[in-house]
Amino acid sequence: MSEPHPDGTRTVFFDLNGQPREVVVRDRSLQATVSARPQADPLHPGHVGAPIPGAVSSVAVEAGQTVAKGDRLLVLEAMKMQSTVYAPVAGKITQKLVQAGQQVDAKDLLIVIE
Repeated sequence: MSEPHPDGTRTVFFDLNGQPREVVVRDRSLQATVSARPQADPLHPGHVGAPIPGAVSSVAVEAGQTVAKGDRLLVLEAMKMQSTVYAPVAGKITQKLVQAGQQVDAKDLLIVIE
């Protein structure tokens, strides 16, 4: 049996009919360390959510920075294609919730503009 994985699973190794096998099982004695990101509220115009799942390639803004509507905020990469995320409204960046290299899912909250 392997050491626990960060998602609360373990790999179990065994032989079946002389053939080595392995299976991943959830270890209920462990607590998963996976945390869900907050979701962007579609009714809040300053919530910038991920349009697609992917990796954050670059972030062009910092918390406290003032942006105009249409300014480039960050770039996401999925399946070797890049998608630029632009500011939906003008305002001040109050929260930057991602950094370059992080994986995000669609609709994850990335940046908050007030």
